[in-house]
Amino acid sequence: MITRLAPLLFAMSALAQDVPADHALLNRHYHEGETLTYRMKGTNERWQYEIQAAGLVKKDQSGKYTEEYAWSKLMSGGAAMPLSAASLQFRQILSLDPEKPPAIPDLSKVQPLLIGPITDLMTFYVDLWLAARTGKLSHPGDHVYQKMGIPASWADGSYVVLGEDSIDFDMTLTGVDRQNQVATLLVKHVPPEQPAVHLPADWMREPVADTKNNWVDVQKRDGKFVAAVGKETFDVRMKVSLADGKILSGTIENPVKAKERDCEDAGFTKCGEPRAHDILRRIEIAMER
Repeated sequence: MITRLAPLLFAMSALAQDVPADHALLNRHYHEGETLTYRMKGTNERWQYEIQAAGLVKKDQSGKYTEEYAWSKLMSGGAAMPLSAASLQFRQILSLDPEKPPAIPDLSKVQPLLIGPITDLMTFYVDLWLAARTGKLSHPGDHVYQKMGIPASWADGSYVVLGEDSIDFDMTLTGVDRQNQVATLLVKHVPPEQPAVHLPADWMREPVADTKNNWVDVQKRDGKFVAAVGKETFDVRMKVSLADGKILSGTIENPVKAKERDCEDAGFTKCGEPRAHDILRRIEIAMER
């Protein structure tokens, strides 16, 4: 997961050097010492969980504001699950400061179950940071399409031998409620016109859905391979406070429509018949008052 974020955040850091920071509507107004608590609920195929992220606003050495989150109170399948000491001590650093590009956290010591929640919370922050940084979302219906396209990988070289997706950002300010001081933002992660994922076998290039394939995942099992290819999208929706720019609530819908085959060779040419494999993740966060 973290290798998937690396090229994306690198590209965003480059964009930040070229895009004006005039984003008054979605501006985050920080106050040092401020606390924030989010409750996250997630469904990842069969796994359902809840977890809490408690944050504290600080200033870093450069004087930029950050939000430092600690994770706790994990419920997995309706039952409490203890976190390790290292996971409880882990602090996730996030920021909506327009001059502080997103940074990759060190997840080497946290439990694997925490990686999804950590990176999903980061997705909300990265999407809002990028949308605000455009300076072009001020009125209901305002829309920005940001081409990205570069392949992002989650392959570990052993279990996942090939894992990539390729997305662009389609951002829309869907509503501005001045009376209640809330803006509604939709950020779609969509397949580019020409996805840049590596598809080594001819059968992988045949579209599974209504776009060119932008997602591929090949896992090694018992000396053979399970190879899947298809279309992945994210719909990230957020309610943002107009008073101070905090994320009030949000959802992520992350479907993958794929076909997979069992293959005998590393070139994925000696394969069985394709079978459908649709994946759906849904994440919800809400600020606790």
